[in-house]
Amino acid sequence: MTKKIESGPFCTDQTRELMIYGREDCHLCQDMILALQNLQQQLSFDFKVIDIDSDPDLVARYGEKIPVLISSLTNQEICHYFLDLAALDDYLGRFR
Repeated sequence: MTKKIESGPFCTDQTRELMIYGREDCHLCQDMILALQNLQQQLSFDFKVIDIDSDPDLVARYGEKIPVLISSLTNQEICHYFLDLAALDDYLGRFR
């Protein structure tokens, strides 16, 4: 379930790269992915999805606390379970 979704040719700044830790058959994960894809029409960022079941350390760290949206640059957790638009806007606002 690892896939990279890019927002466009002008987004090359590593600060705008995000990761979603999730699972293949997780409806909350799919909901967050869809919400982020829709949001990419308004904001410039990239994200990739990482299946935690591919790495025992990720399973131990996140378990059932998925999906988790994380900054690729700082490993800061932005939100989990549901997309928190205010938290994402606060994070991306630091780099505008």
